[in-house]
Amino acid sequence: MTDSRPPICSYEGSDYQTSFWEQGGRSYEDQAEALALKRLLPPGGELLLELGAGAGRNTTRYTGYKQVVLLDYSLTQLQQAVERLGRTQQYIYIAADIYKLPFVDGLFDTATMIRTLHHMADPQAALKQIHNTLQPGAIFVLEYANKQNLKAIMRFLTRRQAWSPFTTESVEFEKLNFDFHPEAVRTWLKECGFDLQNQLAVSYFRLGVVKRTIPLTLLIRLERWLQTTGSVCQLSPSVFTRSYAQGSTPKAQVGTFFKCPVCGASDLKPQRMNILCQGCSREWAIRDGIFDFRIETT
Repeated sequence: MTDSRPPICSYEGSDYQTSFWEQGGRSYEDQAEALALKRLLPPGGELLLELGAGAGRNTTRYTGYKQVVLLDYSLTQLQQAVERLGRTQQYIYIAADIYKLPFVDGLFDTATMIRTLHHMADPQAALKQIHNTLQPGAIFVLEYANKQNLKAIMRFLTRRQAWSPFTTESVEFEKLNFDFHPEAVRTWLKECGFDLQNQLAVSYFRLGVVKRTIPLTLLIRLERWLQTTGSVCQLSPSVFTRSYAQGSTPKAQVGTFFKCPVCGASDLKPQRMNILCQGCSREWAIRDGIFDFRIETT
């Protein structure tokens, strides 16, 4: 049987948190994203879903939430998150495919997806899955890699780049690494049941020479002002959006949480170090406190 799901980009075995963020000279990008999250997220809530959580770089920024679900396809990334954050009641670690989310409908009051959509070969399918998990009126904060950024525009105008930043189709610049046009993302959000409320233009100064020349404190001051221009135009390499989930999906019943990503049944029972689906008898492993709902590809 052929698996019809889109291909998945996995960071399994990667030292991404260390090599890219901690040792990669990206303090500016990290603080710029922290500023955007602070602007767009509600001060608190009950249950937040962090999609593409990785090693938990942003997780400690969700301090106002009673519980945070860290979801990533990579088991090793989540293991690093456990090492950083610990095993507490506040955090739930889940390895799963974003195209087959293992949650009942209407579960979360907030969701974030930062530096993750750009790995989606079928972004609309991912957004539909996310919408299903959200309660009506839930907040969804999405970040995406912007095709129509100033660097791409200058490269195109000087003929150093073949593809146009002004057309709405996605650009795959490396395997499973996509840049998206703002108009396309806005259309997808609307089609998938989201009401877009705000846009921020993030990390204009993502150039090595700029970061080496200008002090970080000054860059963040400039960033604080420039982000607000995203409501008018989006020319930055990264764009953050805040949307509300629309629709008639009822809030999940108390006591429900997981659903089987294979058959959709919500009757799952713990059994030793596994979770057993009563609908299809499929067993899902619990590996050192991480729920593993990944479906093998064929």
